[in-house]
Amino acid sequence: MQLPLVLLLLSLPGCLSIQGPESVRGLEGGSVTVRCDYKPRWETYGKWWCRGAYWELCRTLVRTTGSQLEVKGDRVSIGDNQSHHFLTVTMEKVRQDDTDTYWCGISKSGPDLGAPIRVTIEPEGTLLTTLASMLSRRTTNGRAGVSSVSYSRNRYILLVFVKVPILLILVGVVLWLKGLSNDSLST
Repeated sequence: MQLPLVLLLLSLPGCLSIQGPESVRGLEGGSVTVRCDYKPRWETYGKWWCRGAYWELCRTLVRTTGSQLEVKGDRVSIGDNQSHHFLTVTMEKVRQDDTDTYWCGISKSGPDLGAPIRVTIEPEGTLLTTLASMLSRRTTNGRAGVSSVSYSRNRYILLVFVKVPILLILVGVVLWLKGLSNDSLST
């Protein structure tokens, strides 16, 4: 019982270190920009953008070297704004087959840190064209691109995996102490 709790507590410091929008949409032939915010201690670490539903199997498309210089790959670029703690990824000339799960992440010793983002590319000329273009513009306007759903999900994770176990431990300790005091009173 104590070992899983210790492992959980050890994993917590990095679990919310990088966050991005839950999903973004773009139009075929256009570009999609994604902003991922990270905690202040990760400025000089390398950042990356990879594609694939499973983090362990995703293919890195572009990676920084820990500096603020923009790095360009094939139709993808990544920039790291270290003074404001966010990285920006731009996918250009997007196609429908670019629709997939992507990850923005931080390279570090041990397991990297990452956040999944669902990227959906709509065909040009559909009824969703106007909506998709509004959504893609929204992701380029600073913090508006960070989904409130992402923050809600993180608050839920914090509640379930941190606050509830701590509350249960405290209740257990109180009941145990109450049992000890009742045992000493009865003897």
